[in-house]
Amino acid sequence: MSDFLPGLYIVSTPIGNLEDITLRALNVLKNSDRILCEDTRRSLKLLNHYGIKNKLISNHKFNEKKVLNSTIELIKKKNIVSLISDAGTPVLSDPGLVLVKECIKKKIRIFPIPGTSAITTAMSVSGFDDKYLFYGFLPKKEKEVEKIIGGLQNINFSIIFFIPAVKINFYIKYFKKFFKRRKIFIAREMTKIHETFYRDNLESFDSFKSNPKGELTVILSKKNNKDFENIAKNYDHLKVEIAKYLKRYSLKDVVKLVSEKNNLSKKKVYDLCLSIKKQ
Repeated sequence: MSDFLPGLYIVSTPIGNLEDITLRALNVLKNSDRILCEDTRRSLKLLNHYGIKNKLISNHKFNEKKVLNSTIELIKKKNIVSLISDAGTPVLSDPGLVLVKECIKKKIRIFPIPGTSAITTAMSVSGFDDKYLFYGFLPKKEKEVEKIIGGLQNINFSIIFFIPAVKINFYIKYFKKFFKRRKIFIAREMTKIHETFYRDNLESFDSFKSNPKGELTVILSKKNNKDFENIAKNYDHLKVEIAKYLKRYSLKDVVKLVSEKNNLSKKKVYDLCLSIKKQ
């Protein structure tokens, strides 16, 4: 007989490496009467790896309202029902909130089974200030993106986004427009064989030339006011330096030389060069 009480269990699963799962999570899944999941094919790989033979129920963003009542009835009949996502901690930018709210409404017990999350995993190696805002997925339409990012630009915390890899260059241009004086950290394939991290100043970050696959966890740092103050302090010296270079080299070469030497965006140096040439 199971030692677990009937109710809904929110179970965190690996974001890549199948070994990143807790003993408690495995025990809960083994004792579950039903397991709700986003994609039964992906979840089967995890369950088969650990020899778990429970019945999976598809529960994704297109059908979660449809399976809501039957799930509630299962729990009311003293069943143990677990909710997992394709990877990481459920409900956070994943299906499940509808079910959690209904369980709260019906006074059904909910048990969090903590574990891996792409949010905290990426944040832990970003090197950014640990006060952060998790936003999740941004909208796809340009006007909506501008509205959302415009509302976030003055929040001086690290900000975490989930971004489909194929859309990264689309969103980077809006980040550069609204999030001045910040650094960017991009985590790809975390905990997997091809795990890769990208770190740069946002303004000098180049677009991806290739088409990365999967889902990226992107973190923007809080405003880098210290660097900005240092740049401002050296501004007069920079103007003198640029004016001297412009007498000897082409505008293109000066922009490249000064931006690399001072870790400034090429656009910022270009605009400064033009203002000096007009004087």
